[in-house]
Amino acid sequence: MPLHEQVAYAARRAIVSGQLRAGVAFPSVRALSRELKINPNTAHKVVGQLVAEGLLAPKPGIGTVVCAVPEATKGARAELLDEPLERLVVEAKRLGVGLEDVTEALERHWKRLKVGKEGKR
Repeated sequence: MPLHEQVAYAARRAIVSGQLRAGVAFPSVRALSRELKINPNTAHKVVGQLVAEGLLAPKPGIGTVVCAVPEATKGARAELLDEPLERLVVEAKRLGVGLEDVTEALERHWKRLKVGKEGKR
């Protein structure tokens, strides 16, 4: 997975798990680059991607802030999950992991991220 995708994933995870709350300032491109020791272009790509996804928003005079996790329709949620779920299934089958083990692992991760009302849809 490319570095910018890894960083974006970590940020998404922090947002959906509540570690980064709506309205909180997100590090600037310069700060993100310095803190993670990554190229500023990579940091810019991460921030741009998260803004495009609606997870971050630039606020004049404040900087970039975390947005509330957007609501999505059931169909949109299913479409967003389709590709990552297919990759999970392919990898599980490649490793010889059964459906029951995948389900248990999914539940474990779900609980670890403390998914609240978002998981009750």
